[in-house]
Amino acid sequence: MSRTNFQDLLDAGVHFGHMKRKWNPKMAPYIYMEKNGIHIIDLHKTVVKIDEAAAVMKQLARAGRKILFVATKKQAKEIVAAQAQAVNMPYVTERWAGGMLTNFPTIRKAVKKMNTIDKMISDGTFETLAKRERLQITRQRAKLEKNLGSIADLNRLPSALFVVDVQKEINAVKEANRLNIPVIAMVDTCCDPTNIDYVIPANDDAAKSISLVTETLCKAIAEGLEERKLEKDKAQDEAGEEAEAAPAAAPARRVRARRSAPKAEAKPAEEAKPAEEVKEEN
Repeated sequence: MSRTNFQDLLDAGVHFGHMKRKWNPKMAPYIYMEKNGIHIIDLHKTVVKIDEAAAVMKQLARAGRKILFVATKKQAKEIVAAQAQAVNMPYVTERWAGGMLTNFPTIRKAVKKMNTIDKMISDGTFETLAKRERLQITRQRAKLEKNLGSIADLNRLPSALFVVDVQKEINAVKEANRLNIPVIAMVDTCCDPTNIDYVIPANDDAAKSISLVTETLCKAIAEGLEERKLEKDKAQDEAGEEAEAAPAAAPARRVRARRSAPKAEAKPAEEAKPAEEVKEEN
């Protein structure tokens, strides 16, 4: 896995923090200096943290786990949605529905409801309904698609969350903390990094910054998925070779067994007793 390029981060403006008067003292370890009333993030630490987060995400992807991307702020929505779709990961970019993690069974029921409506449309049942009912169901389907369509394939709780702007997505972070789900997040100088498992100190307002960090992490996920695919293909090939070799080996073993078996000695036929001896016995 390639390391994050320092110059790329600099060019994308990842080092620009918030104004000094808005800072959170808990972010002090990640601040390099203050310039013109704005905190400058130490990109050397950002590089290390991105690589650490990328390694975790790659490992999760390689194990077949799901990572939920959360970014509902305007400048991040489209970027995060596109990157998550590229690596087939679930994402939330519209609104964080309360209980999306802590009340996951209810969320799954809503997703199943959406799938039921789709089935009605495909098998023609939808067309038999009254016009008013069809309109209500169509509106319900559109609302479900908007809020839950991006997590329709999430059949169980995600193994990790990736969050852009932990202040805005505080509810998602709280739910993940409650369920002990690791949180990987872009954390600006105005945010509290206490409840974040993998802090990536970075500018979470600029589109270029968000795009670069998200793209780097998604590349690591893609590498993990590729390695998983290669491992599966290799296992299938080995299983196929064993299956082909097994039938050929079995007859050979039977032939060797027959050859090695000792031949039974023929018992000599009993000699016919003379008629005189038979009479005496009688």
